[in-house]
Amino acid sequence: MTGRRRLGLIAAAATLLAAAPLSSIFDSWTWLFQSILTVVLIAGAAVAARTLRFPTWAQTIAMIFALVLALTWIFPSGKELLIPQPATFTHFADLIRQAGEDTRSYGVPVPDRDGLLFVAVLGIGAVAIVVDLLTAVFRRPALAGLPMLAIYSIPVAVYLDSVPVFPFIIGATGYMWLLVADNVDRVRRFGRRFTGDGRDVDVWEPSPLASAGRRLGMVGVLVAVLLPLAVPTVSGGLLTRLTQSGSGIGLGPGGTGNGQINLFAALSGQLTQNATINIIKVRTNEREPFYLRFGVADVLNADGVGNTAPRGNPMSEGLADPSTQASTDRATYTEYEAEIEVADGLRQNMLPVYNYPTGVDGLKGNWSYDGGQQVLYSTKSTTGNQKYKVTYLRPRYTAAQLRTAEPLDESNGLYREFTAVPADEAVQTRVDELIEDEDTDYDKVRAIYDSFSSKNGFKYNLSTQNTGTASDIAAFLQNKSGYCQQYAAAMTWMVRAAGIPARVAFGFTRGTALDDNTYQITNRNAHAWTEVYLDGFGWVPFDATPAGNVQGSTRSSWAPDVESPAPEASSSAGAAAPGAESSAAPGGVERPEQANDGGGTALDEGVVPDDGSWTPLLVVAGIALFLAILLIPAFRRALLRRRRHAATTGGPAPAVSSTSGVAGDITVTTESARAREDAHAAWDELIDTMVDFRVPVDPTETPRVTTQRLVRDNLLTDNPAEAAALLGRAEERARYARQPMQGAELTAALRQVRTGLAGTATFRTKARATLIPPSVLLSWRLTIADQSGRAAEAMSRLRESASRFNPRRLLSRSR
Repeated sequence: MTGRRRLGLIAAAATLLAAAPLSSIFDSWTWLFQSILTVVLIAGAAVAARTLRFPTWAQTIAMIFALVLALTWIFPSGKELLIPQPATFTHFADLIRQAGEDTRSYGVPVPDRDGLLFVAVLGIGAVAIVVDLLTAVFRRPALAGLPMLAIYSIPVAVYLDSVPVFPFIIGATGYMWLLVADNVDRVRRFGRRFTGDGRDVDVWEPSPLASAGRRLGMVGVLVAVLLPLAVPTVSGGLLTRLTQSGSGIGLGPGGTGNGQINLFAALSGQLTQNATINIIKVRTNEREPFYLRFGVADVLNADGVGNTAPRGNPMSEGLADPSTQASTDRATYTEYEAEIEVADGLRQNMLPVYNYPTGVDGLKGNWSYDGGQQVLYSTKSTTGNQKYKVTYLRPRYTAAQLRTAEPLDESNGLYREFTAVPADEAVQTRVDELIEDEDTDYDKVRAIYDSFSSKNGFKYNLSTQNTGTASDIAAFLQNKSGYCQQYAAAMTWMVRAAGIPARVAFGFTRGTALDDNTYQITNRNAHAWTEVYLDGFGWVPFDATPAGNVQGSTRSSWAPDVESPAPEASSSAGAAAPGAESSAAPGGVERPEQANDGGGTALDEGVVPDDGSWTPLLVVAGIALFLAILLIPAFRRALLRRRRHAATTGGPAPAVSSTSGVAGDITVTTESARAREDAHAAWDELIDTMVDFRVPVDPTETPRVTTQRLVRDNLLTDNPAEAAALLGRAEERARYARQPMQGAELTAALRQVRTGLAGTATFRTKARATLIPPSVLLSWRLTIADQSGRAAEAMSRLRESASRFNPRRLLSRSR
């Protein structure tokens, strides 16, 4: 197989490896199998085109045709016969449009939706074509990293935190493989290779340069992966996840596990939760506040209710006053203030606030406000560690007042947008039965709301199940078992089927009261409920989930607990606010909490210990470890200096000299040997001191010339100059004289020279000589280079020995 065809196959494999980060996006592996089939077809078309020696443009067309053919087979419209038809491309456009809706409706990991799978396979196939052309045709494999990086940018854009590290390693390995394969092919095209000693090198034997390149590439990947773990200031990495207890906020299937909550109210699924985590603390002057709210879901499909991306104006332009709007002019409003503190465990781009905010102070980052959704959002900032004050209006109305709301005209934009429902005969029949005898919009909503009661067979459950071929909502209405998402989505569907605008709201229940005006909210307070639009009153909340199973639940006079309905307040008592006339049924703050949407039992104390109490200690420990690592060179230098000083100030020599060797008239005694060792140790310390203070060292100079240059260039005078001269004479005598210098105070001389150099050096030089001594770093570099050279020599000998048993060479010799 020629080089270009081989590179094409490697480019296809590298593309699949680069797609590994998408495993964190999808809930199953369907996307991978479909991508493998597509990339194999593209690679096969490329190999066939190059075998037939097609020009570059023909190779490109062949790969594009293979991509279209693969998409046609994997995502058929039902009207094609193996090859695409006009209806096929219409179907593709529908899948792309569906993918756009699903990206707004689902959070990661996403289920196997045809639109999302189509876009993923299409993108991977397109990247495979570009990588193939850059690698095999234009011979620019380094540029192929850009489209491969585009795949990795998808999970990076979706996750507010960092993406998993292992898919990145797999993708980087594919890119390295591509580069190595291209360079090996380039070298092989030169013909026969030779070593420096004239030995003929087998074509399959890797060169030392290629081996060094692979080692450098591997070190680069390891550094890219491991460096964030060693830096305490990097958040969102593996170290951060290991040092945090708890894994995020759960809200049924929407719980992403990364501190975010998915705005999708599913009609089926299973609710799972991790440990209870304190995430919000609220202090408000409202006596009985309603739910904190941060988002809505308003796109209804067969699976549930998804959300559209909020659009609004920056907060710097101010927030609209709802009491001045015609659509809400029949309600009475009371102004309240609240201080909200969000923990780092909740990191999302939608801000928890009470409904109808009129002012927000103290926020960090850039935030905007969508008046239609009544949502505060940001494209860059998150709610983690935010502390802010909110001024908000609480609407007040009674059930009698809500009955005066007139139905919206069908030409009204709100009616068209918020009453659209998929066709489902079973649901429509049930809705028609419930509202048959009701006249007003409010009474129709109450009839639907009251139907979610235990006397009608409904109960709270952490999971749901489908029934045969029935739709999810029909299955829920038949099984009558689910949690907050199912209740909110089902009521929204049914209210819309009755011709009344409705949507799902997401937020947190009231939480646990710490005192009269302070509430602690945990991840178990995450909740979903229904908002119904009534003309003149705006969006009115209805929470159909059984109150006894919702921690911190709140009920109102117009939407009481269906298990124990509260009497409606008289008109003379004033209008009711959400929570101001809460029923005495389960759900009040004073009642003991029994269960919640998160599953499990609430803690008896009511207030959950802070799971992140170890985080400050771990951060301090990480900083201490980092500083200790930085101080290793200084510690090493101090130990070496101490050992040399101890050598130069050793105890007295033995009184009786013993002859250790005679050469002519030169006698080497114990005293002279000790003196020479002392002089050499002092000289080594002087050389390291010069290196530390950035004084040039010339190994070719004699000790006397070196010390004279040291005194002259560094302006040493008096004692430091005399000490340097003494050290030079001692080393000179130790090297060349018959008898070395004995009895000199070399340790004191070293201290004086060091003091003199410190007096003439800059602050930066002195700091570096103390904290990061260059002499230690130089010693380490020389040691590493020496060990690397020895390892390279050993590997070269090993490869040379192994090459003797190469099957190709044995076959060539047998011929």
